[in-house]
Parts: sequence; C-alpha cells; structure tokens
Amino acid sequence: MGKFNKLCVFCGSNSGNRKVFSDAALQLGNELVERKIDLVYGGGSVGLMGLISKTVYDGGCHVLGVIPKALVPIEISGHAVGQVIIVPDMHQRKAEMARQADAFIALPGGYGTMEELLEMITWSQLGIHTKPVGLLNVDGYYNCLLALFDKGVEEGFIKPSARNIIVSAPTAEELIRRMEEYSPVHDQVASANNWTVEAQQIIPNS
Repeated sequence: MGKFNKLCVFCGSNSGNRKVFSDAALQLGNELVERKIDLVYGGGSVGLMGLISKTVYDGGCHVLGVIPKALVPIEISGHAVGQVIIVPDMHQRKAEMARQADAFIALPGGYGTMEELLEMITWSQLGIHTKPVGLLNVDGYYNCLLALFDKGVEEGFIKPSARNIIVSAPTAEELIRRMEEYSPVHDQVASANNWTVEAQQIIPNS
C-alpha cells in the first residue's frame, strides 16, 4: 500500500488544445487506480475533470467531487461521477477538498487550477497543513510558473526552503513517487493548531 489513501486533483473544466493534456489526465487516473488511491476533485464531468474522474471511477476507486452550487449547471454535464458534495461557494469547496485529501496534484489548467494550487502552497507555508503539493508539469506547461517561483526566491519574496514545498515531475508515476518521499523542510509561519482556534482576539488601537 502507498502513502496516500485519497488524493485531490486540481484540473480544468476544459481539455486544452493538445491531446498530451488529456493523455496526462488519463495516465494520472490510471496511476491512482493502480495504487488504489481514491480521488477528490472539483466535481465537474467535463474537460480534464471529467476524464480523470471517469477513469478513477471506472477503475473501481471512490470518487468524491466538491462543487459550488453556481457551477453545477456549467461543469456537470449529464450524470455526475461518483459522490458529489454541493457547497455554497469556492472557499468552502477548497476547504472541503483539502480536508478530505492526503495530498494535492495540479494538472495543467487555467486561473482556477492555479489559484487552487497556490492556495495549497500558501497553506503549507503558513503551517495550516503538511500535505505534499504536486505539480504535474506536462510537456513543460508549468515551466514559466516554476521560473516565477525561482524569481521570487532570487528577489527575496520566497524563502529558499519554502521553494521546496512544490514537488514537480513530468509524469504521474514519477510525481507520486516524489510526493511519497516528501517531508516538509520549510519554516512554517504558525503551527496547524493555531489555525483551528475559533475565538478571535481583538487588538485595541494604540
């Protein structure tokens, strides 16, 4: 058995303009099935979301989709795959996906995929979670984003140790293997316990 029971995949409701992206989604789905890893994803049945969810579901693993109510008519075409949780907004979608999963992988995608990816990276940096965050860099799709992260380190906006939060690889097999070997080495801003306190402290004006 591998390290992960449930893996959250961030990906687009579009398939991209080249077959290589669809192939990558299918390969990742098959890799999850082979490793008996359940899928947590954005709940859509179209684009790369539809491809990976159907692959994992048809392979006999559990599929959990989390989708905001407003996106149901846009991202679900026909019958939904597996179990679907409908939440009020995007914030609750990300929080529920993060709660359910043992690790995160981003396939190529647009603004939404990158926003979800960056939020999980930020949460790791802050100490909200210690789960691996993987980037499936299909055919160099994320090279420019990775270069931006390196630029952030160079210019002093990202700590060198925090650059190691992102685990990247060009294939699903290599990426999951690297993620299984991942252990946090960066200095977290605060421990996870500090993010679960419900009471708020009001700091008076000086």
